[in-house]
Amino acid sequence: MSTSFTSGRRLRRLVMTAVVALIAVVINLPLLNALNVSFKTDGEIATSPLAPAGHPTLEHFANALGAAGYDFPAFFANSTMIACGTVVLVLLVAVPSSYAVVRLGWGGRWVLSGVAALRLLPAIFFAVPFYLLFSFVGLLDTVAGLMLVNTFLNLPLAMVLLAAGLRDLPVQVEEAAAVDGASDYRILTSIVTPMLAPSLVAVSVLTFLFTWADYLFAVVVSTTRATPVTVGAANFVTSYGIRWGDVSAATLLSALVPIVFAVAAQRYLVSGLSMGAVKG
Repeated sequence: MSTSFTSGRRLRRLVMTAVVALIAVVINLPLLNALNVSFKTDGEIATSPLAPAGHPTLEHFANALGAAGYDFPAFFANSTMIACGTVVLVLLVAVPSSYAVVRLGWGGRWVLSGVAALRLLPAIFFAVPFYLLFSFVGLLDTVAGLMLVNTFLNLPLAMVLLAAGLRDLPVQVEEAAAVDGASDYRILTSIVTPMLAPSLVAVSVLTFLFTWADYLFAVVVSTTRATPVTVGAANFVTSYGIRWGDVSAATLLSALVPIVFAVAAQRYLVSGLSMGAVKG
């Protein structure tokens, strides 16, 4: 009886593993195809785009990194500065504002509801207002402008996640610190922020990924100087045709950073997102 039960359990495990593997392959088909195309010659891409690379080459990666005259390293640097700067700005605004709403009662519950509602609006809704505003204040085609745009876009999610994490923290620790004479600022910086570390990491990872992947506002408010990799890859579309190999190589290089970043912070991301799941 136990032997048949164990065999059935192993069979179910194998079936589930096979199903998950199949789903993973299907989801990642575009990425796998880009990987295949990036190693193929232009002739192979034109004659057999879906076939495996017959004569693998690194020419497209060299072109993406500047051999073909494209300034892809500058696009990469722009994306890094924009994503890292946005993470810093989001944390600087979201941490004290979430603490003020949850612990100090500023604004009431409608504040978080209103902030969350902004996240539900289509991003294109804000494209024209931001373009007009930035053209007026001189922030078009600047790294700072894209930082501010992405801070606005990611702030609602950050505040919601941090508010959930705050509600999961024991308030008695903060009350004891207040009795000892600690100010709200000292409590926030010395007690609350360290305990919120998992939520802070989760917010940082999500903000970085969403900012890195932004395309709409990068197209709207940047042209040449602040172009990130998501828009820079479109430069391989020329008047003579689309350089699919170069586009695929540039796409893979641009996706490498967020993939490594997400994998490295996976444990903290899961724990951060689960904070407040029971009490929140």
